Amino acid sequence: MAARALWKGQLRLSLVSIPVEIFSATKSGARVSFRQIHKPSGKRVRYEKSVPGIGPVKTDEIVKGYEVDDDEYILLDPDEIDAIKLETKKTFELVQFVDACEISPLYFDKPYYITASDDLAQDAYRVVRDALRQAGKVGLGQVTMRGKEYLAAVKPCGDGLLMETLHYEDELREADQIFTDIEDEKVDKELLEVATSLIDRKSAPFDAGAYHDKYAEAMQTMLDAKIKNKKTPRVRADDDDSGGSDNVVDLMSALKQSLKDADGKKKKKPAKKAS
Repeated sequence: MAARALWKGQLRLSLVSIPVEIFSATKSGARVSFRQIHKPSGKRVRYEKSVPGIGPVKTDEIVKGYEVDDDEYILLDPDEIDAIKLETKKTFELVQFVDACEISPLYFDKPYYITASDDLAQDAYRVVRDALRQAGKVGLGQVTMRGKEYLAAVKPCGDGLLMETLHYEDELREADQIFTDIEDEKVDKELLEVATSLIDRKSAPFDAGAYHDKYAEAMQTMLDAKIKNKKTPRVRADDDDSGGSDNVVDLMSALKQSLKDADGKKKKKPAKKAS
């Protein structure tokens, strides 16, 4: 399945605008995932939006609430939120350039690939890529995706460009608050030399392919064996997959509401036929 662009627009460097597309650099389905199954019935577990004491509620009855005090919220209408959402800007302008080492790893969030939208844009695209590589710099700018504005860094990556979204400064926690209990004392010189020697011996170029998720591999091996084993318990969840939403279910409220509905139908007398 071909990758789908998350953003299409112009990458701008001063007066130069390059038509580009942005793609996610990570795969969401690379790891083993599971469904929750109700063992006695073999059906998938559903999650409903519900309110304690009321039971399941309709989606159009739900609004966002912002907590201003303990258990006190101001309510926001969806239209109010939509009104202040940033329109998806079609320009991603590089406004500053810094050395890559100037940006702390703490700021980096998610990686994306930037590609030229068409053959005509490739010449300018390559110029920006090679200029960044030659200068040893990273370009900074802000890009709007899905109604939210991100701070992002752009740098060469193989034959193309890599964009990494960055956390804003106010999103990071101060490290000093975490490391307050670590005493600032000099370490033993001999121990330091041994540790340094060990690091030197094990130093080598980074190779991501040399590392594997051992837990995921063992899990997949077990699943493959169970699939081949005819004695493995199996169920066929043939119920409708269209209902339900991913929220916590208040099962007791749902059952009580079902009982009320059932009792109501029993008490209801059949209507008399018209003469």
